[in-house]
Amino acid sequence: METVTKIKDVVVPELFTQYVIEKTAEKSRLLQSGIAVANPEINRLVTEGGKTMTMPFWADLTGDSEVLDDSKALTPGKIAAKADIATLLLRGRAWGSNDLAGALAGSDPQAAIGDRVADWWARDEQKILLSVLDGVFASTEMSDHILDKSTEKISPDMILDAKQLLGDSADQLTGIMMHSAVYTELQKQNVIQFVAAEGPSGSQIQIPSYLGYRIIVDDALKDAEGVYTAYLFARGVIARGDGTPVSMVMTETDRDSLAGEDYLINRRALVLHPYGIKWKGSPAGSTPTNEELKEGGNWERVYESKNIGIVKVKFKITED
Repeated sequence: METVTKIKDVVVPELFTQYVIEKTAEKSRLLQSGIAVANPEINRLVTEGGKTMTMPFWADLTGDSEVLDDSKALTPGKIAAKADIATLLLRGRAWGSNDLAGALAGSDPQAAIGDRVADWWARDEQKILLSVLDGVFASTEMSDHILDKSTEKISPDMILDAKQLLGDSADQLTGIMMHSAVYTELQKQNVIQFVAAEGPSGSQIQIPSYLGYRIIVDDALKDAEGVYTAYLFARGVIARGDGTPVSMVMTETDRDSLAGEDYLINRRALVLHPYGIKWKGSPAGSTPTNEELKEGGNWERVYESKNIGIVKVKFKITED
C-alpha cells in the first residue's frame, strides 16, 4: 500500500492552471503598478490560437485647418487604419518534487505549490518584459525615447529631462522601474516619498515614489560596467494577455518511479506587448526566445512618437 504523497495526489491540473494564472496576475508588480494592463481581447486571441495577434488602430488626423470660403469647398482629409502586432510567448517550466517537498506539508498543498509557481512566473514575466524593452530600444526608431547620461550620476534634473522627451505628452508617465542599487542610492539622497495605498484584503501599504513616479524595483535591470538603466512608463502602456490554447496542455504531473521523483510541469501562453511597437520578427522556434526579443530588428514603431509612453534613461549611481 502506497503511503508516499505524490504531486499527482495534491495537484488537480485544471484547477491548478487557473489558480496559477490568477495568482500570477495578483502577484505581478507590473499589473499592480498599472504599467501592464490585462487585455480581455488578447486573452481571447491567445485562446483561439495563432502565433501573432493583430490589433488595428486609427492613425492620428493630420493637416491644418482651412479658411472658410463661400466660393471654395473644404478639402476632405482621410483617417488611416494601421495595425499593431503582438507576438505570442509559449513558455514552460518543470519542477522536481525535491524542490516542492516543503510545499507538500501545507494544509492546502495545491495552493501552497501554486503560490510558489505563481511567484516564479511573476518574476519571469518581468525578465521577459525587460528582454522586450531591450529589443524595442535597440531599434533606431526609438532613439528619440532614450536619454543617455552614462557618465553622470542620477539626479532629479536628469529624470525630468528624460520625461521631457515626450514633450507635452509627458504627463502620461506614472511609473519608474529601476535596480535595487539605484533605489538604495535614492534612499541615501532622501528623495523617496511613500504614498499610502490599499493592499490585499484591504490592508494599508506604503508605495515608494520618486518625483511622483511609482517605483518598481527589479534586479534584472543589471548594470553594465557601472551604468544603470531605468524606464519611465505610462499607465497601461504594456498589454498583457494570458490564455489556454485549445491544443495545449497547461499543467501535467509525472513520476519517475525508478528514481522516486515526482514532476510538476506548468506551461503558459502569454503576451507582454508595448502598445505602438509591432513585432515583425521570425523566430527560429515556435515563438520568440528572450534573446530574439532583444533584437532591435524584430520591432517597428507604428504609433506616433509621443503616443508611446516609455522612456529609457542611462546613468551612474556614483561620481567618477
